[in-house]
Parts: sequence; C-alpha cells; structure tokens
Amino acid sequence: MICEGRVVVVTGAGRGIGRQHALELGRQGAAVVVNDLGATLHGEGSTPGPAEEVAAEITDGGGRAVVNGDDVADWAGAQRIVSTALDAFGRLDAVVNNAGFVRDRMFANVTEEEWDSVVRVHLKGHFCVGRAAAAYWRDRAKAGHRHDARIVNTSSGAGLLGSVGQAAYSAAKGAILSLTLVQAAELGRYGVTANAIAPSARTRMTEEVFAATMAPPAAGGFDPMDPSNIAPLVAWLASPLSAGVTGRVFEVEGGRIGVADGWQHGPTVDLGRRWDPAEVGEGVAALLAKAPAPAPVYGAAG
Repeated sequence: MICEGRVVVVTGAGRGIGRQHALELGRQGAAVVVNDLGATLHGEGSTPGPAEEVAAEITDGGGRAVVNGDDVADWAGAQRIVSTALDAFGRLDAVVNNAGFVRDRMFANVTEEEWDSVVRVHLKGHFCVGRAAAAYWRDRAKAGHRHDARIVNTSSGAGLLGSVGQAAYSAAKGAILSLTLVQAAELGRYGVTANAIAPSARTRMTEEVFAATMAPPAAGGFDPMDPSNIAPLVAWLASPLSAGVTGRVFEVEGGRIGVADGWQHGPTVDLGRRWDPAEVGEGVAALLAKAPAPAPVYGAAG
C-alpha cells in the first residue's frame, strides 16, 4: 500500500472522480478526510449523504475515514477542513483539490452570478484549502519538522485548451494550472510538491454534455471513461513515491497518462529599436510562420 500512514484530504469526494480518489487512497492505506457538500450538479443545496457513504465504504473495508461538509471556497470552512484532518488523525500529508460544479453557458450569454459561482468553487476553493494546508506545513517546517507533503489540483482539458460553452469553467481551470506552478515554486522549501491533473472520465459534469463519448462500452470489457481510472495516478501523486515530481500537469484518461506541455517562450523578432506600428504586421507574420499552430479549443468547428 503506497499511502500507508498518510493522511489525505479529498474535496468533492462524495461522487464521481473525487469518490474514486477517496476510495483508492483508503485502499492504499491513507486515512481520508472525505469532504463534500452534497450539492447538485449546479452547486445548489447540500446533504451529508454522499460523503457519509464514501467514508463508510472506506471504514467497512478496514480503512480510516472521517466526513467534513465544509464549503471549500469559504475561508473559515477551508481552515476547518484542515483542522478535521489534524483533530481526527493528528497530521496532514496531502490535499487533493477536486470539488467543483458547472454552469455551462456561451461567453456572450454567461451572467455575472454564473461566472462568479463557477470561479469561486473551482479557483477560490483550490486556493482556500491549499492555503490552509500550506500554512500548516510552513509553520511546522519552520519549527524544524520535515515534510513530504503533496498538493494535487484538478484542472481539465478545458483549462488546457478551452472549451466552447464553458468560458467560466475553462478560465477557472486554466487559472488552477498557473496556481499549481506557483505553489510548486514557493512550497518546495517546506517539503511540499504541487501537481495538477486534467482528467477525462464519466461524471455528472460530462455524461450529459458528452453523452456518446462518456457512455460505457456496450460490449463490456475495459471502460475507458470509468472515473476509477483516474484514481491510481492521484494515489501515486499523494504518496511518498512521487517525491521530486512537482509543477507538472498530467492528462489522464482510461489507461493513458500524459504530461501536458504548457506555455513556453516561443519564437521572437527583435529589431533592437522601437517598432513602428506599420512594421508589426510583418513581424507577427514571421513569428507565426515559425510557431506551431495552437491546439483547437474543445467543441470548436474543425
């Protein structure tokens, strides 16, 4: 068991991908804080049922788990999520940020409330829980304690490439990638790594929008869109085995794991003097001739 003795917080762990993360971490020996509001697909309402069911499944299998129902994007709630781990298990070794919901809308139609709510739960939720954990690890490191801690953030193909009809979701998931890079750069001194995943699997968020792609295979056999396929990578990233891997984004779908190659410095043109506006077009044309074509946005017309 690669996470034996570890204590891991998993947010949004009541259903879908987060549920599978929590169950796999439990099987791998981790004590799990199962955080979930039990909200609807669109982030409305709450019920403790889903989180309680996951925790019960872990404990029924001989593992250790407790439930937390706090809002990840609430500052005090995020502190309580971390405190739940410390109170129940005496330590915290990893945070898996997974909580989120969608309110899909074309960019010209999205409302301020829809934008704010999606960015809040995804981006601010990642920030609040990660920040609470980072403060704990930093303070202990300054007191002389050594850590081998982990942050695992959840982005998306929409965050990497954009997705038509998901402006707010794409923007939030893209920002999570940048946040991950900063966390990796800043927290390494405290013994903390930070990585992100961009998973593709069948969840409440995907099975309606991408019904044909997400459907289980009619003939049985390996189901590439089963959300349990994502969990082994997350368990490994949360484990001591991933030490030294930080600031990376992994795409994962079915049996495939890839490393996403993000923004890089590309071709340049330097005149050695100030550009005249009339010259810029020729310079840009030369740059674009050297640069690779951008990957298409998901859902864009081919």
